Amino acid sequence: MKSTSTVLPQVQLGRNGPFVGMQGLGCMGMSQFYGATNEPEARLALARALELGVTMFDTADMYATGANETFLAPFVRANRKQVFIATKFGYSRTAENPNDWSINNRPEYIRSSVDRSLKRLGIETIDLYYMHRRDPTIPLADSVGAMAELVVAGKVRWLGLSEVNADELREACAIHPICALQSEWSLFSRKLESDVIAVAAELGTAIVPYAPLGRGLLTGAAFSNTLSEDDARRNFPRFSLEHRDTNQRLILKIEELAANRGVTSAQVALAWIYTQAKQLKVTAVPIPGTRKQSRVEQNVLSISLVLSQNDMEILDRLAAAVQGVAV
Repeated sequence: MKSTSTVLPQVQLGRNGPFVGMQGLGCMGMSQFYGATNEPEARLALARALELGVTMFDTADMYATGANETFLAPFVRANRKQVFIATKFGYSRTAENPNDWSINNRPEYIRSSVDRSLKRLGIETIDLYYMHRRDPTIPLADSVGAMAELVVAGKVRWLGLSEVNADELREACAIHPICALQSEWSLFSRKLESDVIAVAAELGTAIVPYAPLGRGLLTGAAFSNTLSEDDARRNFPRFSLEHRDTNQRLILKIEELAANRGVTSAQVALAWIYTQAKQLKVTAVPIPGTRKQSRVEQNVLSISLVLSQNDMEILDRLAAAVQGVAV
């Protein structure tokens, strides 16, 4: 697992959707939320990811209130034929109102949001446009209907949703094909498995797991006593001092399993997603976020790691013991 020459194979998003590298790159942390960033270093990570076959790069209009899209724009434009850019709308958060976390799914808001994202990215068409979160007061017929109009207008190629439930996914797919559902899914966050994944598999919608490394928890490198003051993870119970000892013991066991295989705990966590997705008969394209070339290389190598049934049973028992994760 030490070679970094691995080039990702491609998989299809949705039954009739686009083909992308089977691992994407989450770009949020390059601009905000996980402490200080280093833009030159992040740009090197973007370039290395593309070299290794990562084609789907994920952002949103609310990441750094639009600055993340602007940051990605030169990279996207310079590599437009290779880069599959995914972005999102839904949060009302702007540079003028950075603390406004309200959700807006009104059709007129969707139409204005896509234009703002296109302008920041400096492109004519967004490859995959997600509804970041759902406002249940707006009928899906209205919100997804407005998104479908963007496809007809040529502003968007494919549609996605984020963190919807099984019934909402089914309803949305009846309005317009949804090629991807982006929701949190990792060894330590498995709520999605209760019913959503089965419906996604039935409908042919791919799962795009965000935070597949448990927001860094599954790397063993992030706990509240080491996170910077501006790191958003301080607000998540799984990183709290209250749960630190329990979760660290679990991570140590994952690291032990990884060491026996000559790999890292992060690689085990990503290989677990691919293995679990295969068992659940759904396509998964995880989007681990990183700002470092070395982490991109390590993450990509996870595709060649085969976990045994015994490995999966051990990891399942560890997952059941994690503390501070909502169910």
